[in-house]
Amino acid sequence: MKKIGLFYGTSTTKTKAIAERVQKAFEPVKIDIIPVEDAWEKDFEKYDHLIVGTSTWFDGELPTYWDEVIPELTSLKLNGKKVAIFGLGDQVRYPDNFVDGVGILAETFESIGAKLVGFTSPEGYNFAHSRALKDGKFQGLVIDMENQSDKTDKRINDWVKQLNKEFK
Repeated sequence: MKKIGLFYGTSTTKTKAIAERVQKAFEPVKIDIIPVEDAWEKDFEKYDHLIVGTSTWFDGELPTYWDEVIPELTSLKLNGKKVAIFGLGDQVRYPDNFVDGVGILAETFESIGAKLVGFTSPEGYNFAHSRALKDGKFQGLVIDMENQSDKTDKRINDWVKQLNKEFK
């Protein structure tokens, strides 16, 4: 398998925990895990495939560091690179902007020519609106630790199996 880098925002401990669980689910495949606040532009370019993770803050915003990295990403050479996104959200407290962070990252990576992979079904979630939805699918793995933590392991494992095929 090609070289995979997993970048995540560490503003919340839950995003870090999910990043580590995704990394572990890929074993024995080695994945480098990099906090986005420690990442340099060249870090994104040196991997064949990227996994990026974020939470969604407030009314559909990216957390600190991701919002600072976005302008830098637009100058990178990621054309054709496969990118998978995971995001955390709370569908009960924030049903009008559920996991919008996934959608923001998806729009950014697509705008610079990256190929998004790892789309998942919105079935089993209950929300009003999400920027993460495109053509009836989430543009990545969606985790709701507040209301559906019991589904997290299965969702991660299913997604990693999917990515193992899509990253080839």
